Amino acid sequence: MSQIETWKVRKTRWMNRLRARLSTLSAPATGLTSQPEPRTIGSFARGRQISTGNFLFAGYLIEAPDLAIWDLPMPDPAFEQELHGFTWIDDLAAVGDGSANHRQRAWTHAWIARFGRGRGPGWTPDLTGRRLIRWIHHAVTLLNGADRATSDAFFRSLAQQTNFLSHRWAAAAPGLARFEALTGLIYAGIALSGMERHIAPAVRALGRECAAQIDDQGGIPTRNPEELMEVFTLLSWAAAGLRETGRTPGVAHLAALERIAPSLRALRHADGGLARFHGGGRGAEGRLDQALAASEVKAPRRAGLAMGFARLGHGRTTLIVDVASPPVREASAQGHASTLAFELTSGRRPLIVNCGSGRTFGEKWRRAGRATPSHSTLAIDGYSSARLGGAGLLSGQDAELLVDAPRDVRMEERHSDLSGGLVAGHDGYLVTHGLTHVRQLYLSFDGRGVHGEDVLATVEKTDERQFDRALDRSELKGIAFKVRFHLHPDVDAELDMGGAAVSMALKSGEIWVFRHSGDARLSLEPSVYLERGRLAPRATRQIVLSAIAVDYATRVSWTLAKAQDTPDTIRDLARDDPAFEGMTQT
Repeated sequence: MSQIETWKVRKTRWMNRLRARLSTLSAPATGLTSQPEPRTIGSFARGRQISTGNFLFAGYLIEAPDLAIWDLPMPDPAFEQELHGFTWIDDLAAVGDGSANHRQRAWTHAWIARFGRGRGPGWTPDLTGRRLIRWIHHAVTLLNGADRATSDAFFRSLAQQTNFLSHRWAAAAPGLARFEALTGLIYAGIALSGMERHIAPAVRALGRECAAQIDDQGGIPTRNPEELMEVFTLLSWAAAGLRETGRTPGVAHLAALERIAPSLRALRHADGGLARFHGGGRGAEGRLDQALAASEVKAPRRAGLAMGFARLGHGRTTLIVDVASPPVREASAQGHASTLAFELTSGRRPLIVNCGSGRTFGEKWRRAGRATPSHSTLAIDGYSSARLGGAGLLSGQDAELLVDAPRDVRMEERHSDLSGGLVAGHDGYLVTHGLTHVRQLYLSFDGRGVHGEDVLATVEKTDERQFDRALDRSELKGIAFKVRFHLHPDVDAELDMGGAAVSMALKSGEIWVFRHSGDARLSLEPSVYLERGRLAPRATRQIVLSAIAVDYATRVSWTLAKAQDTPDTIRDLARDDPAFEGMTQT
């Protein structure tokens, strides 16, 4: 990474430490003037694991039933950051028994004793905002049975963290981190005696961030659907907390909620999960439903593009496609080379997916998950539609940015008497090969079939010359490429019809069949499903169409359809038991 960026990281850390120490001189809060209703949703399964001494954070599992959480060995900075953010309190609260509540209290007061005077990695604006929200939500439990000295120390620490945030919120990276910091500051101003002076400046700052970060489509620069949900959730919490104390959220704040809600509804699959793009996952179950309900925004799903994604939805089937340029500059620190990739869900069962973010499984998996071959789209062998190379920041750490990404990405809606669809293209391979990738997707109005076509073609005479040079480099063997369709791990797939098709069985009982036409070779190959909350990537499979481009236009057509004997409606009531999900290794 560049020396400039490294210095920026060091300077930010030094300033955070200095302000954290100075914040200990602030006057303490004396109590709660109000307490916003707890709105955070914890996982009962994760809470039970933590209670029994199984600590799974940032992809690392530490089994230590006899250790307090702050005495654990810290295998990675991301592990430690998750601890200092205190979201695990939500999980313990979901359990709510005596043992879980005791751990909440003991570990919170231990943090104050060990780190409360400005020490440790938890003194960053985003982690402090996240922590303040949880402490205020669960203050009754955290103070239950506490003596006067413990209670005083708790409120003194809350005031110190509030003072720290009032000076350092602007040092948080624009986007989710800054929204966390400002929401925490608003919460503290609302809830703590003597902290009311921070409300008005924080509300004004939050309004400015909403105007700057939330675009007309209700999207954010990172184009990460799960991150958009988290921003929306924070804005909903802040608005509700202000209203509950007789205050009115800012105009820009409320307008941002109105813009985001329709986009989030468009980014949901039929099963309620979010499309997994640009580092985001499906989202915690129930989180989006709760945020949408709490926001009281009734606007329907956005028509047209939502944050650069197109949604086709008919019958029980949804198909969501990335049809915009990837994030740019700092916003691309966890962006993916996923242009024209899609995901498909039938009813409550994901079928075609992207591999997802590998951040919690180490640097190699993180890089692999960002590459084009980890997405359900076309990739030229050895190339991604965007490359990793720039130096930026992610959560205060140096990170690689996307460079040489598609900049001319176009999409048109197409409709027929039997289907709705789109045609889209991008120039991500123009410089290297003179080729433009064009993809057509059509979903039948009954939701039973998808027809697709992928084309690599030259558009201008200059493109033909560039393609000829690439062809020469290959010694006239052609430009090898693959069209990939990654399958969800719950899909049971096998080659059928003598290798001419792939049959896929969903747990609901539905059968889907994949076929293709043209000169491509069909194969069923290993793949992975990268999912937070697990110790290792889940093994799955991918359908691969392999072909070679030797002409100025090469096309591969394919279909994905329900088997004829699969009914239109299926009772699909069985839910996967999440009780041991976090402990699953494959």
